[in-house]
Amino acid sequence: MSEQTTVHLLRHGEVHNPEGVLYGRRPGYHLSELGVKMAERVADAVKDRDIVHLAASPLERAQETAQPLAEATGLEIGTDDRLIESTNVFEGKAFGVGDGALRSPSAWRHLWNPFKPSWGEPYQEVAARVRAAVVDAERAARGHEAVLVSHQLPIWITRLSAEGRPFFHDPRRRQCTLASLTSFHFDDGRLTEVTYSEPAADLIPSRDKKAAFSAGGAPEEHRP
Repeated sequence: MSEQTTVHLLRHGEVHNPEGVLYGRRPGYHLSELGVKMAERVADAVKDRDIVHLAASPLERAQETAQPLAEATGLEIGTDDRLIESTNVFEGKAFGVGDGALRSPSAWRHLWNPFKPSWGEPYQEVAARVRAAVVDAERAARGHEAVLVSHQLPIWITRLSAEGRPFFHDPRRRQCTLASLTSFHFDDGRLTEVTYSEPAADLIPSRDKKAAFSAGGAPEEHRP
């Protein structure tokens, strides 16, 4: 009889970011009050599933998103550096469309190759490290379920890689909203399907946000 395993990539909840900067890997960015509610909603939605493995990016917002689920399941939160946000040369700067860092000609040299991308960690490297984390989680949870808390860009790029799709994409069309679950389903270690769900969808203030460069290396819906 085959062993079926599911590894969920959970995007963190909303972050407190009143300055509206690209926080990326910068320390000190925590969940907002709404973000905490999102994390609690996800934990409530999945706490009765057969989850035996829980890990998160080392960044505060990911650790805090994992905390309610850890409390609900009794699992310890493992820290996996492979789940961290992508690098971005624009970290710490406002980067909206028509304002912020884009006004400076010195920034334009970083934008010449959106396929790589030229402003941050190469997509192939992002996909490779996160897929390795997913594979290890599948082995650790074989026959059960695992949850890995990460960030939008790494999750989306990993899904594109798993589905054999090109990395270059319109970031406004990423199916990876706040506190969403991108779930990788395995049968005896072989990936068979990727599904998506939004346990905290009703808590998201708006799906029509101004496009901006993500904290991880490409434009995304920017939420302060």
